[in-house]
Amino acid sequence: MAQVLIVDDDEEINQLLGNYLKPYGFETHVALNGHEMKDKLQAHAIDLVVMDVMLPETDGLKLTRDIRRHSRMPVIMLTARSDHFDRVLGLENGADDYMTKPFEPRELVARIQAVLRRVAAKEESYATVANLMNFNGWQLDRESRQLLAPSGLTVALSNAEYRLLCSFLQAPRKLLSREQLLSLAGGEQVGAGERSIDLLVSRLRQKLARAADGLDLIRTIRGKGYLFDIAGVQPLTA
Repeated sequence: MAQVLIVDDDEEINQLLGNYLKPYGFETHVALNGHEMKDKLQAHAIDLVVMDVMLPETDGLKLTRDIRRHSRMPVIMLTARSDHFDRVLGLENGADDYMTKPFEPRELVARIQAVLRRVAAKEESYATVANLMNFNGWQLDRESRQLLAPSGLTVALSNAEYRLLCSFLQAPRKLLSREQLLSLAGGEQVGAGERSIDLLVSRLRQKLARAADGLDLIRTIRGKGYLFDIAGVQPLTA
């Protein structure tokens, strides 16, 4: 059940909307001002805010900007003014949608449902993007554990090789000792001792050497360990 916070200084509207939204599967909370809004946001896992523009002490535009500084939580703004400029201003301050009073409560339900669907789709997209990592022309899909070479060919990785590569990707251009890598790559499955991690690094190095540029991405620091010589790891853009 999605939780909706209604922020409006009109108690009658709060009660009306709260009662209307419940049959559609929404749990509702109300706040009369910015202070109450912040208290409700801390006390409940709010999924969406319905925000009136005209509020005592602090207006809804500023409160929406405050929300946007630390959250992607969707906001639908309400206003008694039909000025086109107000609508643009609301959207520019981070609102996801905008409705002019008076309005049909059923339309608000439809807009809430539409905004929540868009947010869910974005979150799914973000999760997919976060699982795809780019480095030096390579692409690692951490969900399927597939490594794609710059040439487009898929490079098979053992479980230990995959964990070792992830360890390197989490610390680009940082010296990692053999003991650290053995622990990060799963020491019990890799095998004990420095020799086992040296063999594992050698196998991963051979697979990464298939890149067209021929660069050796794994540098050996004699007597100290290994360093993954890339500038950084980039998630793919959506």
